[in-house]
Amino acid sequence: MTDPVLQRCISPGCAAGYSVDEVITSCKACGSLLDVEYDWGRCAVPKSLRSFEEKWSRRFEPLCLSGVWRFRELLPFAPAEKIVTIGEGQTLLQTADGVAKYIGLNSGRCFLQYEGLNPSGSFKDNGMSAAFTHGRMTGAKRAACASTGNTSASLALYCAVSKLMRGIIFIGSGRISYGKLSQALDYGALTVQIAGDFDDAMARVQEVSKSLGIYLVNSINPFRLEGQKTIMYRVLEALRWQVPEWIVVPGGNLGNSSAFGKAFFELKQLGLIDRLPRLAVINAAGANTLHELYQKRGVRWGGGKGSTQPVIQYYGQLDRDGHRASTIASAIEINRPVNLAKCLRALEWCDGVVREATDQEILDAKAQVGAGGLGCEPASAASVAGAKKLVSEGVIGRDERVVCILTGHQLKDPTATVAYHTTDQEKFNEVLGSRGVKRAAFANRAVAVPNELDEIIKAIQLYG
Repeated sequence: MTDPVLQRCISPGCAAGYSVDEVITSCKACGSLLDVEYDWGRCAVPKSLRSFEEKWSRRFEPLCLSGVWRFRELLPFAPAEKIVTIGEGQTLLQTADGVAKYIGLNSGRCFLQYEGLNPSGSFKDNGMSAAFTHGRMTGAKRAACASTGNTSASLALYCAVSKLMRGIIFIGSGRISYGKLSQALDYGALTVQIAGDFDDAMARVQEVSKSLGIYLVNSINPFRLEGQKTIMYRVLEALRWQVPEWIVVPGGNLGNSSAFGKAFFELKQLGLIDRLPRLAVINAAGANTLHELYQKRGVRWGGGKGSTQPVIQYYGQLDRDGHRASTIASAIEINRPVNLAKCLRALEWCDGVVREATDQEILDAKAQVGAGGLGCEPASAASVAGAKKLVSEGVIGRDERVVCILTGHQLKDPTATVAYHTTDQEKFNEVLGSRGVKRAAFANRAVAVPNELDEIIKAIQLYG
């Protein structure tokens, strides 16, 4: 009899299985990515999603308080005594009529899933809790990641709070915001800055982890994605278990889109929902590998039989041209997304689409989100910018329910926010002009006045 939980190769032509006790991030037989796979017939699956509501009355229990582990019947890979939680997942789904108007949706049809309320300020804590749980199950003593910032902050936080592992972080030179770097340093992680970008750091951390037996917590780790599935459970919970028409998510390393697709596929498989939402993945134009491959080169999952040759050719072209990702949305500034195959699969499951948004479009969308009181980092606003584009194209209908994922808190990258709203043209050009941003259409600029009561009153009467 096989185990009720396995790590399974996602390639249909291989489908090799491995114990959850093994620490691996790719199939040993063919090199493909791995899923955490459940024999649902041997798991205690609820008959209705509404059964999870009962756990709200037991929020004094850590596993019911957690927005990840109160859904543990849908990610049943760990015994309760091994679970690592610090109260992650206390997030908010907000109806946003101001953003709806900007996007072109009818009132009451735009929802913002705000993951910036997590302990480290981003969605990463959902997956980090699950990864640390698996690391604890396997006896790991050190954990490592490559990061544009949010993963490193989350890893460092879980190391500091749990005291289970020593954190090691690989970052590229000059490619991390101070808001995020300050977290990693303050929480005590060993930070290794290499000459190169995120893709270089990702390659090195995989080599180092394999060589030294360090537990890797990037989203190539299938247990990370199990935790990130729960973002969608909370969306459904907030919508009273009704499936929206669209989920719109920024695309960087493509872990979220992969996890969301798996979440909905499993729920449909279990008969807990009657349909899957459509999925839209939005690249930054300066880091648009998925858009290039999916929209322009026709790369598809194809039931796991799609050709990988266009991907190989494109990556070769990037190498020959020395092309580096470049966008103000630093959290998704990635050329070689490790979860590309899983994302393609999710797009197939969810009848998905892919778009790209310029830095100008992202920052304008970010200002609209902020004006509604939910400040987000630039990468988060890619979802809103992408939704606006899809509505204008007629792909998304004006009366469809659209959930845009805001992945990180505003203070993750305050430099971009201040530069957008500044009256200092030199600062604007320094931070944003080099990214092709020409204007700040929704800037909320400070008003300079003399230090005199009458002048202050005049300014308030004029502008306020």
